[in-house]
Amino acid sequence: MPATLKSKFLRLSGLTHLREVRWNIKHLTESVREARQIRTLLTQEHLRQLLAEPKYQDPRRLSGHQFRVYSQNGEDGIFEEIFRRIGTTNQFFAEFGVQSCENNSLYLLVKGWRGIWLEGDESQVALIQTEMAKQIQAGQLAVKRAFITAENIEALFRELQVPAELDLLSIDIDGNDYWIWKALGAFRPRVLVIEYNPIFPPHVRWVMKYNPTHNWQQDSYQGASLKSLELLGAAKGYKLVGCDLTGTNAFFVRDDLVSDHFASPFTAENHHEPARYYLQTRLGHPRAWGEFEAV
Repeated sequence: MPATLKSKFLRLSGLTHLREVRWNIKHLTESVREARQIRTLLTQEHLRQLLAEPKYQDPRRLSGHQFRVYSQNGEDGIFEEIFRRIGTTNQFFAEFGVQSCENNSLYLLVKGWRGIWLEGDESQVALIQTEMAKQIQAGQLAVKRAFITAENIEALFRELQVPAELDLLSIDIDGNDYWIWKALGAFRPRVLVIEYNPIFPPHVRWVMKYNPTHNWQQDSYQGASLKSLELLGAAKGYKLVGCDLTGTNAFFVRDDLVSDHFASPFTAENHHEPARYYLQTRLGHPRAWGEFEAV
């Protein structure tokens, strides 16, 4: 730092020695780290208190089974519990709106599933093709860059040879999610997860007007209310069996598989969770992918 700039910085900051600046930066960094640790502990305690409420004591509810390996929230644990109850068939997934090391199906890849990823971001696709090269070459994973619309989704599935009755479909495109699911007539996944818009109370019907060129602006104008998704699911032969506690994802199971495995009634009023994005505390190291052996 030039001498004149250094002296001006010290004068403005009220510090007389650069050593004091370093000392303050060090202790500020430590304070931020401690604040994050305290926030994580408080979040975990709040989660324990939340799950202790009577609403969540029904063993058929999915909320208590949340855990995160590579998913954003607790989706990994909820999927594991759903398929523990209903079993799997082809262990095939399809997901769109993915990131290389944070999505709903990467943990399934670890467990030997296969599937497809559709992603519109060119840089993300390039990263996935590099990091997942071994899985792609082995035919375990297919990745395609595509901007998904109601008009092209079934053609994309056919091109990528998605089974008509795949085990899992994950929809997360922050906009036309409702319309994409509605457009899927030839494909009937056994389990479907889709983001809902939690700002709307459970009795409200609301769907973003279809716009094939929609690009999410990081605001609340996106997706559909849980009630509208519940009604769409019912019309397509699915039941709403739960939501994650952050108020992000709704989980649906095909009617013929539900039996008495899940908490009824299968309505938005029963399963709606408000927005609790503060529960998205990141635990452990940043997620990364590399070669591994299942031994």
